[in-house]
Amino acid sequence: MTENPSPPDDGSPQNAPLIDVVLPCLDEAAALPWVLDRIPPGWRAIVVDNGSTDGSAEIAEKLGAHVVREPERGFGSACHAGLRAATAEVVCFCDCDASLDPSLLPSVAQPVLDGRADLVLGRRRPTARHAWPVHARLANRELARLIRRRTGLRLRDLGPMRAARRERLLALDLTDRRSGYPLEMVVRAADEGWRVLELDVPYAPRTGRSKVTGTWRGTWHAVRDMRAVLRRPAGVAR
Repeated sequence: MTENPSPPDDGSPQNAPLIDVVLPCLDEAAALPWVLDRIPPGWRAIVVDNGSTDGSAEIAEKLGAHVVREPERGFGSACHAGLRAATAEVVCFCDCDASLDPSLLPSVAQPVLDGRADLVLGRRRPTARHAWPVHARLANRELARLIRRRTGLRLRDLGPMRAARRERLLALDLTDRRSGYPLEMVVRAADEGWRVLELDVPYAPRTGRSKVTGTWRGTWHAVRDMRAVLRRPAGVAR
């Protein structure tokens, strides 16, 4: 692994990481070495362990990541714990299953850094037929249609790889702690008038078995959570 030492978090500008990368993690021991090896130099990996039983947290620590343990189960719980632990001005999010390549994050973060966008979403472009199951693609297409109707944003994907400024994300006061968290971020950003940009990123078959999109049941639960977010009136957090 390319060494990316994390500076001490004493709050001083010279010790702040260039960008923090939040990696929600649940039993990703097999994928973590590859994922952490692809973190850009000078950036800090924040692995949020959400109750793994396969030693993921210990592996991440040995590989130099900053590990946060979040006992409340849920994708949103892990993501938000990572956001709260971040100290960099810009924060990226990325799945921790090796389906997305963290080395591509600089291109996702750049529009935020240079002021061209407030939220950048990586639109998944599958590199293999089985990388993105059909049922998950269909659910994503329907959610994109509902997002367009709710917000006016013409998105094609919810973009699990994304970037935005930390303080502005915290100010959105996101409350969903399940699968609706990524959608709530997009909806509330749109309500606040953020400039949202999509960029294509390759999407490979994940390492290990998916807890969400890999099964019909997981996809159904995710869609249920996201529909609940879309039913909320504009400006209502819960």
